[in-house]
Formats: sequence, structure tokens, C-alpha cells
Amino acid sequence: MTTADGFAAAPTRRAVLAGAMGTAASFLPAIPSATAADQGANPATILPGTGAPFEADTLIDIARARAAASYVAPKTDDVPAVLKGLSRDAYEAIHPVPGRAIWADRDFGYAIEPLLRGSIFDTPVSLFVVENGLVQPIAYDKDSLIAANVALPDLTADAAFSGFRLRARFGDRTDLSDFALFQGASFFRLVAEGQDFGINARALALRPADSRGEEFPLFRALFIEAPAPGQPIVIHALVESESAAAAFRLTLTPGREASTAGIDGTVFARNELDHIGLGGMQGSYLFGPLDRQKVDDLRAAAFSVEGLAIRNGYGEPIWRPVHNPEALQVSAFLDRGPKGFGLMQRARAYDDFEDDRRHWEQRPSLWIEPQDDWSEGAVTLLEIPSDSELNENVFAYWRPKAKLAKGGEMRFLCRQHWSKGWPDPLPQELARVKDSRSGHGSTGNRRLFAVDFAVDGLARPDEIEIALSASTGTITRQDRFHYPERRTLRVLFELDPGSERASELRLGLRRGQDRASETWLFRWTP
Repeated sequence: MTTADGFAAAPTRRAVLAGAMGTAASFLPAIPSATAADQGANPATILPGTGAPFEADTLIDIARARAAASYVAPKTDDVPAVLKGLSRDAYEAIHPVPGRAIWADRDFGYAIEPLLRGSIFDTPVSLFVVENGLVQPIAYDKDSLIAANVALPDLTADAAFSGFRLRARFGDRTDLSDFALFQGASFFRLVAEGQDFGINARALALRPADSRGEEFPLFRALFIEAPAPGQPIVIHALVESESAAAAFRLTLTPGREASTAGIDGTVFARNELDHIGLGGMQGSYLFGPLDRQKVDDLRAAAFSVEGLAIRNGYGEPIWRPVHNPEALQVSAFLDRGPKGFGLMQRARAYDDFEDDRRHWEQRPSLWIEPQDDWSEGAVTLLEIPSDSELNENVFAYWRPKAKLAKGGEMRFLCRQHWSKGWPDPLPQELARVKDSRSGHGSTGNRRLFAVDFAVDGLARPDEIEIALSASTGTITRQDRFHYPERRTLRVLFELDPGSERASELRLGLRRGQDRASETWLFRWTP
């Protein structure tokens, strides 16, 4: 699994934050793993070089051509030992020479810091800038880097980089700060102003938690368009794996309360694809108020993701708290035409965590809104057992019901909101879940649950009815407590699971036949 502080470049899913950069310079050849025979057989698979035109369909045409050709895996065993052997701390300590980032001397409001291969990041990614419609490869320049106690080797540009960090100007500030990170497999992250990197998004996922094994599509080339001052920045990504090639156009906009990414993706199938993950996102959950019974930790909680929010195609808003299970848990929320879904960090106070190092309250929520018809499928949630807060053990994505035949194409559009607040929209008249807790029940293996609803926008909360059910076991107790001074309605209930090993719990507030809250769902397991 990936770590909360970085991206994975291999199925081990372990990663770190990195900070390195280079300068724009001379020719960068095609992706080094493409053989001469492949290139000669299909010139369209070759990446554009210095001065080549870059148009709207350039990368789409390349991805289509590559999908029609045999897959050639990138070379990963050529990372110099001095970089490959770096510890996490030593790798993170590599940083740019002040003023040497790409566009640091331009009034674009952005600066690019290319990231070296090294430590666990062994997959090469070709980097380009596009200015005035023409391609300029990014060259490696070791003199632009400061690496304490590390003698940086000489590298060719096509073997130097694993991704890039993007710094941006937020609002009317004059300085640049962290905005986006593209590194490892097809992972990328954004933040709003003043936030710490948290959730990872995936451009494409194939067969997550599948019995056949997961396939990890990889960034092979990234093209960054020079923006107009104060305007969004556009990133083009070529993604490839054994079974598919894909082209993505990402329009990124930094924001103070929320940063956004408009995504236009086209997937081309080398082989039949029957388990595709769109809008994938992942974060960490070690423990929280729902599952403290086996935790010996002075902190109140440790997670970058509190729950999964869904607004399904039928208009029902759903809140599904996540947890750290004893065994892998897979949940599928069948839907048609979803309005949106995302992994949320609703806890926003220091007191929610009391973690002086990681400050989980500063991690973003990520909400995705499809911009076209996603038809039938399921929002799928994976909860993976974890013994470390660094493991990104919670993964959510949209799984289309339809297969993509070999040689087929699929385009999808969506918009991401990376936010400080609660970006999942909810009608004002509906109460939102603001906290969920669990503890030992009255006897045996019974469990006591408390779910708090924010009712400040809810008229006549004392008249609200409670709709509560359990798929297995018995609800042995149900109480309600209204706290006007805290604008909270608490539902307290006890589950007696008997001999069952799992129970799907469902809770909502009703006013007659009308919905009065989002729907709280939870899967209890021992």
C-alpha cells in the first residue's frame, strides 16, 4: 500500500515526499524503453522532441498508437546506487537551489521542480514544457540541486526524473507554495492554500483488490503548458500499462479554500478491461473514535481520511465512515449516473487528533463530480488492514459496469475539488453527520454507537424520526439526545451481533416520508 506522505512506484505501494528540481534545456529523446523496432514500426508512438508542435490531440494520438503496439515496460534497474540507496530522510533532504526552478524567473505564478529518480522511485518519467504550442524537453542539471552529503551523479535527461512538484501563487500572495505533486505510478496530489499533502488521486486504476492481481498504470510522460499569469495551468499525462494506454488533460486551479482539477481522460484498451477504476483516490486511516479498542496511543486519532461521501444518481446523500479492519473489506455502492463521491476529512480541529507532528486536520478532502454520463457501475471502497499511519489503506473509485473491449476507447470527464471544508454538496434542510463513535456495549460482544448530526439548519429537530436498521444481529437499544447549545442531535444505539461476524448498519433522520439527513452507513466487524 502507499504511504500517507507520498506515492508508490511499484506494487509495494510505499512512498515518500520528495523535493528536487531542474531547468528547462535541450533535447530529451523519446521514452527510453521504446525499442528501435517499435519506433520504426509505428513512428506515432514516439514522443515529440524539441520544437515539435503540441496540439489538443497530440497526446491522444500517441496513446492510441501505443495501445495498438506491444507494451514495453520502462527500465527501472538503472538508477545509480548513490540515489537508489538513499534513505527516506536523505531523499527528502534533496532540495532546489533557490531561484533555479523552471519559470522561477517568469511571472506565471507557478514554478516546476522536477523530482529525481531515487530511493523507491525507480520508474523514469519524461518531462516537457509546452510554450507557444511548441515542446521543450526538461533537462537534468545536477548543479541546480542541493543534496547534503550526496554526490549527485551525471544522468541523461531521459533517465533522471520520476515526476515533478508544482508550486503556485495562491490569491494575491507574492510567494509560491506547494500546490501539486505528480510522482509514482499514476498518482498525483493537490492542496488548497496552507494545507499539507494528504490524499492521493490516481489517473487510472486497473483491477484493484482483484484476485488476478492489481495492475499499476504508470506515468510515462508529462507535458506542462506555460500558463498566462494568474490563470489555471494545464498538465497532459501519458499513462501506460500492460493492458492499456491513456491520455489525460488536467486543468489545475489553485484556491484558498479549495483547489480544483478538471480532468479529461481517454483510455485505450490493449486487452479487454473488465475492472477499471476511474476517479481513484486513497488515504490513510489508522484509528479514530469508531475503533479505539485495540489502540494504545496518546493521540485522539490518526487518519487523513475520515469517511466516504456519496451523492448517488437518485439524489441520496450517503456518509460512510471508514475504519481499519482486521481483514480486507470491499464495499460496492451500486449506482447509475452518480452525482459525486469522495474521501472526506471532516475533522478540522487540532483537538480531533492532538498530533503535533502530522497535523491531520490540515489534510484536504477530495470530492469528484462527473461531468458526463458515467452510466451504470459502483462506487467501490477498499479498507485494508494497517499497522502504520503511513499506509494509504483506504481506496475509493468508480467501477463502470461495462467492459472495454480490446482495441476499444473510453472517454470520461470529471472535476475534482481538493478542499479545506466539506465540498460534498448537501441541501441546507438536511442534517449532516459530524461525528461517529463506538465503544463496548452493555454485555458480551455488544457494541454501543453514537452518531451526531449537525441540526443547525434543521427545522423542529424534536419532531424528527429515526430510521435505524442492521442487516444481521439485533438493535437492543435506541436513544436520542438533542443538544441545542451544540446544534447537535445524537442517536445512541446498541448492536448485539450474536454469532455474526459482520453487520451492515444504516441510520437516517426522517420527517414523515421525507429525508431529513444524509444516510449514515457502517459495516461492523469484530
